Order: sequence, then structure tokens, then C-alpha cells
Amino acid sequence: MNIYKLLSGIAALCLLVALYLAFSGNLPQAGPFFIAFFISLAISFRGYEKLKGFTYTTIIFAAVTTALYYPQHFQSVNGFKLATLITPLIQIIMFGMGTSMSFGDFVGVVKMPKGVLIGVVSHFIIMPTIGYTLASISGFPPEIAAGIILIGCSPNGMASNVISYLAKANLALSITITAISTMLAPIVTPVLMSMLAGAFVKIDTLHMMWDIIKMVIIPIGAGLLFNKLFSGKVKWLDAAMPLVSMAGIAFIIVIITAAGRDSLLTIGPALLLLVLIHNLSGYTLGYWSGRLFKMSERDCRTIAIEVGMQNGGLASGIAKEMGKMATVGLAPAIFGPLMNITGSILASWWQGKPTGDEATYVETGRAH
Repeated sequence: MNIYKLLSGIAALCLLVALYLAFSGNLPQAGPFFIAFFISLAISFRGYEKLKGFTYTTIIFAAVTTALYYPQHFQSVNGFKLATLITPLIQIIMFGMGTSMSFGDFVGVVKMPKGVLIGVVSHFIIMPTIGYTLASISGFPPEIAAGIILIGCSPNGMASNVISYLAKANLALSITITAISTMLAPIVTPVLMSMLAGAFVKIDTLHMMWDIIKMVIIPIGAGLLFNKLFSGKVKWLDAAMPLVSMAGIAFIIVIITAAGRDSLLTIGPALLLLVLIHNLSGYTLGYWSGRLFKMSERDCRTIAIEVGMQNGGLASGIAKEMGKMATVGLAPAIFGPLMNITGSILASWWQGKPTGDEATYVETGRAH
């Protein structure tokens, strides 16, 4: 029997046992079976071409489930607080982002000024506005509501470039929008947070600016320089950085889940719903903002993805630096894995839809 089909069967069995235990009042005993379900499912996905892309996200679900059931193992080790590792991990991830970029990524501002302007402005108008609206009507405690605004005020995530490539969007435009929005983050994110989230939590604008500079600008700058000096010469690092980044993001999500476990168990489903609405609204309004300015189908797809997908890792790092990881950090921790699922589904759907310019379009971007 195919090992992947066997693992699919094991996953189904584990889920049935877990659900039986949960509904029979033995939820604590169901934990190991839920964890085994997600791990088996994640590995089984490797055997199916169309499902491979969901492996990482499913592993995240396994890790999050583990953190919810056994939070004590993800808070400290021999007195050392694991949350201390969040900022260094963000810096390593951002360094990795820098090594996968080049100064040529910023040339797109000159080559595609209209698309870049619409993409960046739409991103920093649509997502913060939706975030503020959802936070205001949520009824959540102020700090948790502020987390919804924080993810909305964050720059694009690198995952948007991969999704754009898969969705037959304009990869070169995607890379440039991500690069520009990330570079603008030290100014735009704190200012927007001060304006929109100030009523929910105290925002130290200058302190947040410095936090983003040390977590984003300095590491990305170092990565860009490293790429210029050593591009192709340190192949093991090129291969390792994506894996390090994925492991780092998973670790950050697990730490935040463990810290905010009690809040998640109380408002988790409602927060998940609002974060989903936030994400899907970003795709929808981003697409139609491109349509409003008569952009091509390919560019509209790009703007939709760039608006809807956020840098959840950075938002988590900001929440940690604010000292509110267990509350403000919850929405970003949920948004990251969720957008990977919705983004992959959107890319799969668009992949089969013609863009109308197949005969003339030449891909100039680079898939990271």
C-alpha cells in the first residue's frame, strides 16, 4: 500500500478517535489524537501534487494544537523565557528575505510606477481600515482588538510573492510592492497604529519605529549586502534560509499560542472568523482597487494578493516588543497560517483562469 494513503487512513482514524473523546467529555485525552491527526495529514499531503502546498500550514496546526494542550512546555526552559527568542528569529527571517532580494527589486518603481503606487497605497489604506472596523465591532478586550489593527497596519509578507507566481499574477510587480511596503513600514506602521489603535492600547510611536528598524530594515539591509557580495557563492545558505524562516515562523506562532492560550480558548473561534473576514476582504477590495484604476487582469490579481497577505511574523515581533505578546500577538499568530491556506486556494483557482495576455506576457520577476 502507498505510504501516503496509509497515513491518510491513520489521520482519519486519529480524527475519529479525537472527536469521539472530545464529544464524550474527555477533551484533555483527545489532545494526542488531534496532534497525531495533523502530523499524519501533513505527511500524507506530500504524496499528492495538489496538496503538497498545504503541508507546512498543517504542521503549524499540529504545533499550535500541541501548544494549546501543553502550553507549559513552550513558555520557558530551565527558567529561560522562550519569548526572548522572538525578536532574534524575526531578524534572521528578515535577513533571509534580504538575501532573496536584490537592489533590482526596487527598480520596479521606475518601470511600473502606477502599479506600485496603487498596490502600496491600497495596502496601507484597505487593511488598516478593515482592521479598525473589525476591532471596533468585535467586542473583544482592547488589547486583543488592537492586534487585529496591528496585522492590518503591517507590510506585505514574502509569501505573497510565491502566491502571485502560482496565481499567474505579475511577479515583478509583486516583488517590488513587497519591497517598498516593507521599507516604508518603520514610518507607516507606527503612525497608523497611533491613529487607529491608540484608543485601544497605548502606542509609543518612536519606540515602535525603532523596533521595526532593528527587526526589518537592518537585517534586510544586511541580507541585500550579503546577496550582492556573495550571491551564488554560499549555496548551503541559499538552501537553508527558507527552511530556517519556516521553522522560525512556526516557533513564533507556537510561543504566542502558548502565552495566549486562555484568551484563545475563550474567544478563539470569533477571532478566527474576524481574521478570516479581514483576509478575504483584503483580497476582494485589493482586486477591485486595481480594476478601479483600469489595471490589467494580471496586475489586479497581484494587488489583490499584496493587499490581502500580511507580514504576520513582523506583527508578532512588534506585539512582543510592546510587552503584549499574549493579547496583541494573537490576531497576527492566527492570520499567518490562515492567509497561507486562503492564498493557496486563491492561487489554485486563478491558475486555471486565463489572464487574457498569455500570448504577449513575458515573466520578468523572480520566484522566491
